[in-house]
Amino acid sequence: MTDEGGLQLVEVIVWDPWLADPQDPQELQEGEVTVTYLTHACMELQLGGKKMIFDPWLTGPAFARGWWLLHEPPADSMERLCMADLIYISHMHSDHLSYPTLKSLSATRPDVPIYVGDTSRPVFWMLEKRQVQLTNINVVPFGIWQNIDEHLRFMILKDEVHPELDTCIIVEYKGHMILNTVDCTRPNYGRLPHNVDLMMSDFAGGASGFPMTFSGGKYTESWKADFIKNERKKLMNYKAQLVKSLQPKIYCPFAGYFVEAHPSDRYIKETNTKNKAEELNALIKKSAPGITTWTPKPGAVLDLALALMSPTITDPPSGTNIYKDSWDFDLYVDELNRAITAEIFKHKSWIQFYYIWAGFKNYNLVVRVIETDEDFIPIANGYNYLVDFMDLSFPTQRPTREHPYEEIKNRIGVMRHVVKNGLLWDDLYIGFQNRLSREPDVYHHRFWNHFQTELPVTGPDWDLFLQQVPSYQRSAEPQGIQTESVSASTFLEKADCTVS
Repeated sequence: MTDEGGLQLVEVIVWDPWLADPQDPQELQEGEVTVTYLTHACMELQLGGKKMIFDPWLTGPAFARGWWLLHEPPADSMERLCMADLIYISHMHSDHLSYPTLKSLSATRPDVPIYVGDTSRPVFWMLEKRQVQLTNINVVPFGIWQNIDEHLRFMILKDEVHPELDTCIIVEYKGHMILNTVDCTRPNYGRLPHNVDLMMSDFAGGASGFPMTFSGGKYTESWKADFIKNERKKLMNYKAQLVKSLQPKIYCPFAGYFVEAHPSDRYIKETNTKNKAEELNALIKKSAPGITTWTPKPGAVLDLALALMSPTITDPPSGTNIYKDSWDFDLYVDELNRAITAEIFKHKSWIQFYYIWAGFKNYNLVVRVIETDEDFIPIANGYNYLVDFMDLSFPTQRPTREHPYEEIKNRIGVMRHVVKNGLLWDDLYIGFQNRLSREPDVYHHRFWNHFQTELPVTGPDWDLFLQQVPSYQRSAEPQGIQTESVSASTFLEKADCTVS
């Protein structure tokens, strides 16, 4: 309480929370602690009598249909997942929170304990919408040890750059620490434990539509190639320096083994070059020769007791298929494309309803959104509309005032799937499902941050929308841009809601 009678809120930041209740390392027996790489960011940890799994993405695509697994998970990966004693999911991106994987898990073991950090946007905010029955999700506070048994505990930490989204984890067994920074840009404000037994982090880059999906102005193929090359080099050097500064005994690059496998995304696959784990490990060995490095392959096992004595890693079983060569494209793409024929898109007034629900306005930006086919060619009877986010209006022409402008071409199936289900626009942008141009060439952080991280947790009420559409419009209204619209104020009045 202040002298004036007010209440002051203070956040206490504990910089090194893992030092609370320190544990001296005990001798490990062979086989007591093992780490098995399954695929991408998915690791299985044997920790005494407990099995823990990180970020299980074992089947299906991520980011709508833009990312597919590069590595073939071991044939018994789903069985391993179902037998886990606990699962850690770092954040809500679909290469870590894989609903196709969790749907299979829930059919067999809906009560498996799953742990996530207490991020401002809940990791499982889409659980009900996805109709996945998981009954033992545990949201834990940051920076506090979670005791599993006498010897095993873990602590989840948040990212400084994306605290609403990203987390990382420290797992400790008998005083031996495993640090997994996952996708964090600056985990725990740059404060991390030194000399851990095993450190894992991302390394590859390429997890963004920029600059591959951009056109116009400076975005020539040669400029893109130079930019990507320089960015990958900077990331490689940063990761190598981070590992050198933390001095883990063993380092493993992971969480970067995805591929733009769909034939329609061949251009992205060829343009979006990524860092190679072998090259990062070689750079680390050059600058810090005392650190053991591990380039994982599906099914490969690191026995921590043996590896701490000498670099010992078990290769995958003989005959293991390392790289995927089949992804069931049609199964997942057809599921996305079912949104194209949804009833709501027969009425152009969905546009106002959706963007009012999204809640972004009072920002000087005009965006044109165009529905396209697979090759980003506008569809003749698809929607092509303007949104003026200054006053959240939907003009037929660009306003006469000075304003920044972006044109976004979206594959129709993915865009309608995102709209219908109230999903974040990461599926479009990180999933390479759109093409963009802008004038001037300025990144509008407020706009993209809102549509990628801050959309309402509760999706649009399309049942309410259909009730508000006059019945004579339902079958007669075409899908093109000449359709009659319902005013935004009408929707607000009937929905009894306001937009701030």
